[in-house]
Amino acid sequence: MGNGSARQSGVPGCRSVLLAAPSGFCAGVSRAVETVERALTRYGAPVYVRRQIVHNRQVVERLQHAGAVFVAEVDEVPAGAVLVLSAHGVAPGVREAAADRGLRVIDATCPLVTKVHREARRYAELGYDILLIGTPDHDEVIGTAGVAPGRTHIVDGLEAARVLEVADPGRLVWLAQTTLTVDETERVAAELRKRFPGLQDPPSDDICYAAQNRQAGAKLLAGASDVVLVVGSANSHNSCRLVDVARACGTPAHLVDDPAAIEDGWLHGAAVVGVTAGASAPAESIGAVIAELAARGYRDVRTVEVAREGQHFSLPRELAASRP
Repeated sequence: MGNGSARQSGVPGCRSVLLAAPSGFCAGVSRAVETVERALTRYGAPVYVRRQIVHNRQVVERLQHAGAVFVAEVDEVPAGAVLVLSAHGVAPGVREAAADRGLRVIDATCPLVTKVHREARRYAELGYDILLIGTPDHDEVIGTAGVAPGRTHIVDGLEAARVLEVADPGRLVWLAQTTLTVDETERVAAELRKRFPGLQDPPSDDICYAAQNRQAGAKLLAGASDVVLVVGSANSHNSCRLVDVARACGTPAHLVDDPAAIEDGWLHGAAVVGVTAGASAPAESIGAVIAELAARGYRDVRTVEVAREGQHFSLPRELAASRP
């Protein structure tokens, strides 16, 4: 489908939706949510979860109703209780604090985040400083930086890359938050390479495959739609980046947590609405937005496949036997 072809097919009274595939849950998010569900089944309520298991309001509320208790820090969890660590990963100090309280810890960290942690640990042990491209207050970045706190410099965008100072420019490696946009990350990495010619690249791609697929879908939708709606919560970094990707292509784009967030003005004059969703958005949220658009006259729904995702991550070993 070429740019603009969907727009050209729209005539008055003929309105349609383009739904990007894949959209919504990735393998890491599915694993994390199922981890909490299985822990509740095995151990009973309450099961405590440090921070939001994934950054999505509906998911968190549903798990709360099932008996999950979300806390900010380990010291809020009663001694000896069950604690699930979120998909975003944690610094080693969090695990130590949990051990000190005698908690039964179940680690739902996404395996792709764990991979970045291993890279950070290995390079720190080799004497490298780590230039971590990411958002400083994001749970994932806080956890990754905590793996090598004395050697990690968080690089939050191009301006930070331009002013960064390091003690030894000859022993540097850059790593990245897994939910960044590919284009943004490469721009920052290019600036770092220009300033530090000896900078090493990550041993493998740090940007999550699911984030890359959804970003590719957002670009395709932006070229074929009059407006793009991204289903996801405001604190979902990967969902917000999808909005940025579509807007960077010149198409209006908006983040919607649920159908009530859709504003009439966004759809004014739009023949084709593109719909995608962040990796933490559940299928029911996507379906609710599609149903709302149908009620507004956008009944022709076509799926645009960007990639096929067959990835599957095993449950944490404490719960693997409980999966049917």
